[in-house]
Amino acid sequence: MRVISGDKRHIILKTLDSMSIRPTTDKIKETLFNMIQFELNDVNFLDLFAGSGAIGIEALSRGSKSATFVEIDTLAIKVIKENLIRTKLIDKANVIKADVNYILPDLKTAEPFHIVFMDPPYDKNLYVEPMKILSKSNLIDKDSIIIIETSKNDDVSKVCEFGFDIDKEKIYKSNKHVFLRKAI
Repeated sequence: MRVISGDKRHIILKTLDSMSIRPTTDKIKETLFNMIQFELNDVNFLDLFAGSGAIGIEALSRGSKSATFVEIDTLAIKVIKENLIRTKLIDKANVIKADVNYILPDLKTAEPFHIVFMDPPYDKNLYVEPMKILSKSNLIDKDSIIIIETSKNDDVSKVCEFGFDIDKEKIYKSNKHVFLRKAI
């Protein structure tokens, strides 16, 4: 796995040998970032269920001013920090070892996150509770984009009851990205 674009392009990232962590492939990552490339400049990025940190690191490489990584797995936290040091992006990062559902209510930020990316384990609806928490928090605002990576067959429409609209979906062979915004 590598950084696809930006000022850290081509740097190889460490990955995890774990059945519980499933890295986003370079091809899917490239497609995702092509879709949000004009949203990344000088914004705060939140990477939930961060795994190796590859998505947040890609956002930093492409111009985000900061990235917060939330991951519960101890080995994954170590890998995120190693990747941030390898890419020399550690000074733009906040790495938090915690359960997403427990840290979100207490997470503080000077300004809202413009992009929130979450890639929880598939087919367990683990995005529902974070979406409920985000709907009531000041971590996002009306301009924020929330992207959920989930299995292709997962119905994410249940989050609309928390005040979100599905902006678009990008479907791949076995998974998809669902883009959400606060309903107006």
